[in-house]
Amino acid sequence: MAPSNPDPTTSRHVAVIGAGASGLVAARELRREGHSVVVLERGSQIGGVWAYTSQVEPDPLSLDPTRPIVHSSLYKTLRTNIPRECMGFTDFPFATRPHDGSRDPRRHPSHTEVLAYLRDFAKEFDIEEMVRFETEVVKAEPVVEEEENGRKWRVESRSSDGVADEIYDAVVVCNGHYTEPRHALIAGIDSWPGKQIHSHNYRVPDPFKDQVVIVIGSSASGIDISRDIAKVAKEVHMSSRSTSQETYEKLPGYENLWLHSTIENAREDGSVVFENGKTVYADTIMHCTGYKYYFPFLDTKGEVTVDDNRVGPLYKHVFPPAFAPGLSFIGLPWQITPFPMFELQSKWVAAVLSGRVLLPSQDEMMKDTKAFYDKLEALGIPKRFTHLMPDDSQFEYDNWLADQCDYPRIEKWREEMFYIGFKRIYANSSTYRDNWDDDHLIVEAYDDFVKFMSSYQELLPMLKT
Repeated sequence: MAPSNPDPTTSRHVAVIGAGASGLVAARELRREGHSVVVLERGSQIGGVWAYTSQVEPDPLSLDPTRPIVHSSLYKTLRTNIPRECMGFTDFPFATRPHDGSRDPRRHPSHTEVLAYLRDFAKEFDIEEMVRFETEVVKAEPVVEEEENGRKWRVESRSSDGVADEIYDAVVVCNGHYTEPRHALIAGIDSWPGKQIHSHNYRVPDPFKDQVVIVIGSSASGIDISRDIAKVAKEVHMSSRSTSQETYEKLPGYENLWLHSTIENAREDGSVVFENGKTVYADTIMHCTGYKYYFPFLDTKGEVTVDDNRVGPLYKHVFPPAFAPGLSFIGLPWQITPFPMFELQSKWVAAVLSGRVLLPSQDEMMKDTKAFYDKLEALGIPKRFTHLMPDDSQFEYDNWLADQCDYPRIEKWREEMFYIGFKRIYANSSTYRDNWDDDHLIVEAYDDFVKFMSSYQELLPMLKT
């Protein structure tokens, strides 16, 4: 565990950029630790990516840097691929709650239920009073002069009231990473006559009625969107780089949905050739190919960069050593149980800013970070997977964070539920959300929830202060 300050007295003035799940829990933890917090949110409501809108960007591939940006990437039928029990914050259960019939009680609920949960969370802890809505951060940069209590940060923001130029002790970046699309590189695509769209701009299947559609990507969104479009399309062909070169198979339960290997090239006559040798004449190519980390407002003079989707250098995915603790990032890791990790990262940042927990020296943080990058390189892991946390690494990381803050480690039932859930996804991708065999873990989770709720009213005044 990092060394503790026996008499933490420092209260910082902190700007949190974004009011999605990571920004909300960051704001709560910062205020709990005694900091003054302002959350800057460019949208009109909380929730970030979970705030669904039918609006899409005018550029279907989102390549135009001058385009009006739509923050959400949700499609209308999206349901969580993680069970609600293990998805929630550690001290605010994402359990089925009494409601008026407007809520989704399913174990893998729709995006509307996740947004409702985040609204419940924000209301319970009076978070919205810290949020400035419809306020876009234009620039965040370190102030050149060093102050006695550390470097200050200048944050310029724009709203209907005009441009604000403010000084903060620290900036916590919580702007998410599901807005700036990545695209597949396809040989010959410039002369291919069909339409292209990124899943960021997909909402409903209706525009693809009677079309032949190629979906690139076989992760959760690629599978979901392929199945969604197959309800109305003539044919759907899903291209996956994680399959063998010879792959060509029809998906069970569908007469018009095929799985292929990677695309070899696209041609002027409208055809697309796969590495398995199959040729498809398609109307549309859908890129379900993920997103880039993107911080257009952040000006660190090259000290923090995004290189092949590696944000760095970052100590433990959070603090850039050159600017720690005044600059931090919440929510960069992926393929994880997100909300509990956001919470633990936020607890760590808040405790470091107050002085209750101390960071290593800048040199020690850089040495640790370089060793981590060297390890990835030695294992042959590309830079773009720097923030991927497969296997046990996410829970090892969560527990490391918890230890730093003297907070309970992640519950075993939560770990097991996550692993079992992902096995279900790969074994039964079309039915896993409604069929499961881990009832014993649900019982264990709800036993924990009951214990939590029984003591909650007694703890609430302390938690809110």
